[in-house]
Amino acid sequence: MGDPSEPRETAGLRVGVIGTGAVGARTARQLISTDGVDSVVLRGGQRGRIDAVAHSMGEGTSIDEGAPADPLDVDVVVLSAPAGTHADLARSFLGRRIPVVSTSDAVEDVRGLLDLDIEARERGVGVVVGAGFAPGLTCVLAIHAAATIDEVSEIHVAKSGTGGPACARQHHRALGGVSVDWRDGWVERRSGSGRELCWFPDPISAQDCYRATLPDPYLLIGAFPGVRRITSRVAATRRDRLTARLPMLWPTHPEGGPGAVRVEVRGRRGTGRDVEVVGAMDRPAVAAGAVAAISALMAARGELSRPGAAGLAELVEPVPFLAELSRRGVRVAVFDGDRVR
Repeated sequence: MGDPSEPRETAGLRVGVIGTGAVGARTARQLISTDGVDSVVLRGGQRGRIDAVAHSMGEGTSIDEGAPADPLDVDVVVLSAPAGTHADLARSFLGRRIPVVSTSDAVEDVRGLLDLDIEARERGVGVVVGAGFAPGLTCVLAIHAAATIDEVSEIHVAKSGTGGPACARQHHRALGGVSVDWRDGWVERRSGSGRELCWFPDPISAQDCYRATLPDPYLLIGAFPGVRRITSRVAATRRDRLTARLPMLWPTHPEGGPGAVRVEVRGRRGTGRDVEVVGAMDRPAVAAGAVAAISALMAARGELSRPGAAGLAELVEPVPFLAELSRRGVRVAVFDGDRVR
């Protein structure tokens, strides 16, 4: 492939989607309904599930029965496979100079993918890391909120809701692990601690949020090298926290319920201190699918800001990205005093 910064012809794009859970299926549906995408190739997951997803999408969709890392004749690959597999899968496609978009919010995946940055730069290929609801949309919101801040000192991210069974299991594990914040250096804290009341867009409203094993700081530090604090929290109930270190016993919704994200950016504006707070409300799987689809199209078209492996805060311009999200039904709210606009 050539330089990803050089736009390429968009007609006839062929996109691979590995994993057909709630987010993978939504991503595939977003892609197949996009002008300029000729076909979506599905791979991975249980046969009954992948057959159902392909049937629901109709013409232009096909199923590839190869192993996840096998060669695939596509222009870009979206990874929505189980957590813990994304770095190895991305490496296999990177070796074939195929752009990769990962939807994983697992810290091990995010750190493994970021480690591919040098190789991706050398090959001139884009690897979008954490292209989902949170991280993903939160990364775009952070860079958007920071646009009017002269010097960013703090970024605080919070999320509520899950995108499906796999996402719910990851949420459960995150509350039982170790949280890592940036405070002029990496600081480890116990997940499930640090309760903070966070206000999300209606109808989610106020939720108690806690530290968890979340990857947002790893993705934001590259876009804000001078920032002093980056924290991330997740909404949780008392039961969530008490059972986080036990096996997940209760059933989950197949596509998750409503959810929301909130990003607070603090810093200097002129001679004073100021705060910008932005958020979004949607079903997490739906919003994540839209974010991943837009990211895949940009990667395939060579529209990312640079080659290499990074989060969306480093790879996209926020205003056009958010405008395309809005066109696809995912809208952003700006908290302005006691009003939301």
